[in-house]
Amino acid sequence: MHTDPPKADAPRGSLLTDPKARAWTFQILSILVVIGVGWYLFHNTQQNLANRGITSGFAFLDNSAGFGILQSLIDYTERDSYGRVFVIGLLNTLLVSVLGIFFATVLGFLLGVARLSPNWLINKLATVYIETFRNIPPLLQIFFWYFAVLRAMPSPRQSYSFGDALFVNIRGVYLPAPEAAGGLVPFFVSLALVVVAWVVLARWARRRQEATGVRFPVIWANLALLLAVPLLVSLVFGKPFTWSLPELKGFNFVGGLAVIPELVAITFALSIYTAAFIAETVRSGILAVSHGQTEAARSLGLRPGLILRLVIIPQAMRVIIPPLTSQYLNLVKNSSLAAAIGYPDLVSLFAGTVLNQTGQAIETIAITMSVYLAISLSISLLMNWYNKRIALVER
Repeated sequence: MHTDPPKADAPRGSLLTDPKARAWTFQILSILVVIGVGWYLFHNTQQNLANRGITSGFAFLDNSAGFGILQSLIDYTERDSYGRVFVIGLLNTLLVSVLGIFFATVLGFLLGVARLSPNWLINKLATVYIETFRNIPPLLQIFFWYFAVLRAMPSPRQSYSFGDALFVNIRGVYLPAPEAAGGLVPFFVSLALVVVAWVVLARWARRRQEATGVRFPVIWANLALLLAVPLLVSLVFGKPFTWSLPELKGFNFVGGLAVIPELVAITFALSIYTAAFIAETVRSGILAVSHGQTEAARSLGLRPGLILRLVIIPQAMRVIIPPLTSQYLNLVKNSSLAAAIGYPDLVSLFAGTVLNQTGQAIETIAITMSVYLAISLSISLLMNWYNKRIALVER
């Protein structure tokens, strides 16, 4: 039997002809170029700062700020440090973001469903809203709510009153504020127990429906628990809190909760603007669900409300979540426009006032950019986790 002599190993190609070696070479060169450019920028910046007598670092965060802040969710005085100013600006930014996301989501879902309503009037009103507000820049909408609406309100003595508990004037909105009382701790414990009961009840109702086909009114049962348990605890241990009502004294209101007009304007504008885009996202998600699903649900005798809640929306959410995440990110980034009307957010306080007073431009801008990046990444991670949880799992 004839056998061919063993062949010698094929010679390796050169650096330019071997794809693997060429790929590694270009990657290493790219990394070296990036490191070199970064080092050049860093060294050049350090030299320029030294030539101008500007000290770098984050020691300035311990210095006293020396200026007042219009709104702070934590205690603050002018003697506090720039670090505390940063925390206040961050909390104010998070407040606008959370309020905007909540109201925009609720309004957007309602408008998205209304856009598909068979009622001609509701359908057209939703269409006009969406096509109007999503085509006007958010900054103009902020200016409209602040200058044309809220700054045109009357003085405190001529405030618009709603039930002698809510007042609206040029200085803001004044609401009743809760104040802690003796039964506060038992009240919160009862709320925690109600949440646990909701989870247990929902699982039991799901198993019962799978076994018998009979639905249990979980929503009504949960509402009954939410009303009955805390009420019973309040009767036994006393009121959890009392209400402090705003009262006009002199030239302004005292007591209650004061919401500055800048917060109202930025929240209204961002919620209304983003809701228009969320509505279109919801509409596209609902239309992506096969019409056969609706027909099958109708053949089972389900009412339109149950079809939408139990059949259409759960399937549409798999299409809605990815673009909805983008709208949440846009809302958070658009919240930086609040600096245009003087709302004390992170951009206005830290990247504005603190930067002007300290001259630490690189540090303040770097911190501000890092915070917005961290918030955006956190929202993306949370929404991606939720999207993965509701995704269809193939067998």
